[in-house]
Order: sequence, then C-alpha cells, then structure tokens
Amino acid sequence: MKKIHPLQILTWDDAPTSHLSQVKALLEAKAEWIQLRQKSGSFEEKLKVAKEAVALCNQKQATLIINDDPFLCLESGAHGVHLGLSDLPITEARRILGPEAIIGGTANTPEQVVQRMEDHADYVGLGPFRSTDTKKNLSPVLGIDGIKAIASLVQSRNEKVLYTCPFVVIGGITPLDLPLIKDAGANGVAICSAIVSAPSISDAVKQFYLAI
Repeated sequence: MKKIHPLQILTWDDAPTSHLSQVKALLEAKAEWIQLRQKSGSFEEKLKVAKEAVALCNQKQATLIINDDPFLCLESGAHGVHLGLSDLPITEARRILGPEAIIGGTANTPEQVVQRMEDHADYVGLGPFRSTDTKKNLSPVLGIDGIKAIASLVQSRNEKVLYTCPFVVIGGITPLDLPLIKDAGANGVAICSAIVSAPSISDAVKQFYLAI
C-alpha cells in the first residue's frame, strides 16, 4: 500500500497568488503533499504550471497530485491524480498511469466509498466535513458522525479481508477540528483555503502540522 500523507494541501484558483506561487510557498513551509487543483485555463496552460510544480516538488522530495486529469498527470510527470465523481473511473486512470501512480478518489456516501475501494483507489477523499466556499455544488455535509460511519465501514471491510485504503477528510476544516477527526477514525485531512488564502501560508501550515 502506498504511503498517504495525513496533511494534503490543495492549491486554489481563487487564492491571492498563482498556483505556482502557492506551491513555492507551501514547499518553503515544508509541505510534503500538494494537490495542484487548477480548474481554469487550457490544457497547455495547466501543463506548463504542472511541469514546473513537479520539478519544484521533486527537489524537495514532496508529492504532487494533479486534480481531475490523468492525462495532465501523465504528461507532467506528477506522482498521481485525484479524481472527482464525474471524472474518469479509477480503473481507467490506472490503465493510463500504471501501477506506481497514486490514484485517489472523491466520495460523499458509504456507497461511493465502497466503489472507490472496489476500484482499488490508493486513498479516498471524503467530504465535505462542513460547508466550504472553495467548492460549488457542494454535496451533503458529513460532520463527525459521517466520518465515524465511514470508519466503521472500513473496519467491517478489514474484518472481511476486503481491500481498504486510507481516507482523508476535506471541507471547511480548521486546526481545532483535527483531534476530533482523527478520533473519529480518519487517516488525515485535505486543506485548501484555510492554508493557501491565509495571511501567512507558512504559519497556517505550521498550525495544521502542530494539530496533527
């Protein structure tokens, strides 16, 4: 099983600085897992940024994940891809990227978590934990009870010797939430605006690392 970092940080189109500036600031803050979440721009524009981001992350031995697009991942040399519910299936992305690539998938319901695990995702991004401004058309909020239900589902699959993978929680999370989220059974968190739109990205990363 591939190692999944407990603090995944996503770049954001609406952050005060460019995606590349966000990546540089995150690496300076010793971030170890970055998801490049470019929603706007052409494939060529995204690829230029992605290649630079991959080179920067490789220098720091950090993991770079591409949001949504396995082909952008392949062309840029990124370490993996995170697939939303309306993106290519994990099985198809695996065929494109091969066995070494990290492939994660979004889920909001127990049924979706099961499907991601049946497709042998390397991790599941579960959310939203609470309402967030960084995502439109938000799925129903899960809260702590929703996390506990997924943790129970994973435990049940383990007992049946079925494939499982880590799950990280996303959506409006603050450092104060981390102990509760960890106690509920999650393997980590994914953070976007709380870090990349903070007055100091470095300070924000430190706060989350301390909370973890």
